[in-house]
Amino acid sequence: MSNDISGPSWNLLTIYSRVTDPAVERDFSELTELLNKIADLNKNLDHVNFTLAQEVFVKIENAGELFSNLLTYANCLLSVDSADEDAQQMFGRLQRYRKDIGSASKTLQEFEAFAGEEVLESYLNHESVGQARFSILHRRQLAPQLLSRSEEQLVEGLAQNGLHAWGDLYDRLSGSIECDVLVGNQSQSMGLAQAATQMMDSSDAQRKNAWEAINQSWNVHEEACAAGLNAITGWRLDLCDQRSQNEPVGFLDSAVHMNKISVETLNALLASARKSNALAQRAAKLQARAMGKERLGPWDSRAPAPVLEKHSTKLMAFDQAIELIKDAFSTVDPSMGEFVQMMADESWIEATVSAKKRPGAYCTSFSKSKSPRVYMTYSGSTSDVITLAHELGHALHFWVMRDLPETQRRYGMSLAETASTMGETAVRNELLARASSDLEKLDIMWEELSAFTTFMLNIPTRFEFEKNLYDKRRDRPLSPKELRKLMSDAWLEWYGDSISEPDPMFWASKLHFYISGLSFYNFPYLFGYLFSLGVFSEKSHLGDRFYSQYCELLRDTGRMTAEDLAERHLGFDIQSQSFWDNVIDSIHPRIDEYERLLNSVL
Repeated sequence: MSNDISGPSWNLLTIYSRVTDPAVERDFSELTELLNKIADLNKNLDHVNFTLAQEVFVKIENAGELFSNLLTYANCLLSVDSADEDAQQMFGRLQRYRKDIGSASKTLQEFEAFAGEEVLESYLNHESVGQARFSILHRRQLAPQLLSRSEEQLVEGLAQNGLHAWGDLYDRLSGSIECDVLVGNQSQSMGLAQAATQMMDSSDAQRKNAWEAINQSWNVHEEACAAGLNAITGWRLDLCDQRSQNEPVGFLDSAVHMNKISVETLNALLASARKSNALAQRAAKLQARAMGKERLGPWDSRAPAPVLEKHSTKLMAFDQAIELIKDAFSTVDPSMGEFVQMMADESWIEATVSAKKRPGAYCTSFSKSKSPRVYMTYSGSTSDVITLAHELGHALHFWVMRDLPETQRRYGMSLAETASTMGETAVRNELLARASSDLEKLDIMWEELSAFTTFMLNIPTRFEFEKNLYDKRRDRPLSPKELRKLMSDAWLEWYGDSISEPDPMFWASKLHFYISGLSFYNFPYLFGYLFSLGVFSEKSHLGDRFYSQYCELLRDTGRMTAEDLAERHLGFDIQSQSFWDNVIDSIHPRIDEYERLLNSVL
């Protein structure tokens, strides 16, 4: 994709002026002092001294705020330039603090797990601790899995140079790898993030060139990636075995608990996706037909709408994208549009195009200033606009919760995708409302179909691969060849004959498999996509009351389970497959309409 469109760089100067800012050292010093105090207090913490536990709780929360602020800053710098030596040193320095905070927290978590009911209630009878009641009681469910204090501290300490080191290695690799992409008749060297933008080109050949170049680059590093993936999954499986002394602990248990959903909800969600697989494959085949071919290629996942007649698919400047998203969000409530403008005015969005940037997009936040930041690479495609809306949805979720205690803002990843996916939906609806012809409607509905096939085919493919990986990894490490086959099999299982070929290197190129802090970062996207559509469907019923109720729902995401949240705010039973089936059924007419419009122009 040859164009000069790029987004702005973000402003981090309000956080720290630079890595060598004296404020950075002050925060490190305060963090060190807090951790030393916590270590001293922990020496006397038993299962009955609730006043001492309250003091430890407050200090750990204060330490967590400082650590989070420093770590987010280092990560932001490294996302923009993975070769930033000062940021690398700061990040490396923080690894010891991550270990120390983790070890210090284990003692308090042991108290929370094993304190008697009367002692626990006395502990919760404290302003700061009481605000964390839900998260404490939720953690307490894991009591049967806990090891001894010394064992838990050993696991936490070893993880820094073991489990997390592999995740850090992947981050460094992905930020430093370059690939040679054939652009036209000329080979151009570029970073992975920049190459990924080529997979949004209107030319099928160009997208395929970029996909092949990216995979070739990962092929060079397949042994390192395989070692990392085997180490991460092997570590988790070993830990599951160690935690199974009182009751069996499976490799999915941690992900389900972290997402604050039940196994029944996950099973209902996946069963519904499986039941609707034929509909999802039909949508993929319609996309392929619009492109003038029988099947999609794995390089088409972010393809723009095909040019069906002589009308130009224009790229959108970043400022235009902000205006569009602002208008779309304002259709839900004017304050949502004002929030988008504020994000742009405050320079809280990083969207430049650079060979040094890491691939991907995310939303993060700074704990001290309670201000969000959005990161992506923006080059003007409709897919970029949707990604920007997605991340701004995340930022809005944080913003409506910013006045709550930190302990009430820790929501599961499934619910994290609710506001982001709703942001996408609002923008697609706005684009569709602006369409003045069938061709323009097809362009916008293409984005709808792309979302549907991504969430209903690609996300289950990732889940299938990861689940099968854990099953096989229990016996022995897998070779790159075996990982390629496992990945290919998962693609064919879900995509069937709607895809021309699988993506055998997806296990290496997909960042989410290497996030050391959490596993199965895939089903939360499917949950968030369908749940947000269910939430958005209530807009017509609730009218002017919708936004206030929506905000209340978002504010409760960190203080109740997904099941309780859905029941309390919307009356939904998300443990029932029928809920998910009904949401998917509501999309069926849009796919029918796309086919009708496609037939009218072909």
